[in-house]
Amino acid sequence: MIDGLPTLLVVDDEQAQVMALCDTLPQHGYVAVGVSSATQALSRLRQAPFDVLLTDLKMPDMDGIVLLREAQAIDPHLVGVMMTGAGTITTAVEAMQAGALDYILKPFSLSAILTVLNRALEVRHLRIENARLARRVRERTAELEAANRELDAFSQSVSHDLRAPLRVVHGFAGLLSQDHRHSLSGDGQQLLDGVIAAAKRGEILIRDLLRFSRLNRHPLAMSEVDVGALVREVLRERPGRDADRAIDITIGDLPSVVADPGLLRQVFFNLVSNAVKFTAMRRPARIEIGSETVGEDLAYFVRDNGVGFDMRYAGTLFGVFARLHSQEEFPGTGVGLSLVQRIVHRHGGRIWAAAAVDRGATFYFTLRARTEPADGGD
Repeated sequence: MIDGLPTLLVVDDEQAQVMALCDTLPQHGYVAVGVSSATQALSRLRQAPFDVLLTDLKMPDMDGIVLLREAQAIDPHLVGVMMTGAGTITTAVEAMQAGALDYILKPFSLSAILTVLNRALEVRHLRIENARLARRVRERTAELEAANRELDAFSQSVSHDLRAPLRVVHGFAGLLSQDHRHSLSGDGQQLLDGVIAAAKRGEILIRDLLRFSRLNRHPLAMSEVDVGALVREVLRERPGRDADRAIDITIGDLPSVVADPGLLRQVFFNLVSNAVKFTAMRRPARIEIGSETVGEDLAYFVRDNGVGFDMRYAGTLFGVFARLHSQEEFPGTGVGLSLVQRIVHRHGGRIWAAAAVDRGATFYFTLRARTEPADGGD
């Protein structure tokens, strides 16, 4: 564009046609430059960009189709419109198949020309915008790849540089407790226990953060999952199973689903672990695992009669390190629900919670995958 006006390059070996167009089109908001040969047109395109190439189809030095190809090699966003006589419409259609946007029949109708040119400008703007978006996508992709490489390097650093000293602290403190605990005062023993507990929490936190950071690069291994069997397996391994607690666990209808079995197991393990943890003061504790229809989706849920939480803070539940209860009340790293949310999102589903203070909580999640058994047909 020049001064905000669209620019046209008019190419025709008939000088009268060129002059007529270059005299008329500026009156309708265009900057028109005319040349009488394809060679001159290519020279002008190398000197400055144009929005639209308006070219005759039949010219002695080069036909319009070849000119358009050469011109778009110079400027891929250039829009070509062919001018042709009634006897060469078939060739004009071939020109459109070769990349021309449209054609205009001679003798010209001004209204027809303006309609075609307006559409050509819209296409030009779309091409430029699409190219800008594609470039931005490439840049963003490169940024994400660089960020992932940095995250991998960070994960390696965390794994080697932070885990090692924590293990040393944990190991030496454990040996000190084992061999010399009797020589420490009560306060000394309490301080030593604090060191051991803190080192253990640090190791668990690093493990959870590494698992969280690597999750997006874990390829989904999708298969038919018997959700009921998977949940029963999780319950056999659940935390607190051997503790002196009465936990009433009910398993409802759990339809099969196509998902990553390992990741889906992690979802139920984390949700059940939370339910066990937050019902610690209930006698008896009650946990229900089942499914129900929510709108058009099948939602799995884990429900408990634990301490619950204030729904005003539900929006913060799934953030990394998010905690609605103190470490002293209920230990944990605050990473578990973030991990669950990321797994659910990777399956195309969503997760949410419903709760009330001291009245328990229910966590729901959906999976955008087939929920009928494998022999149910498609």
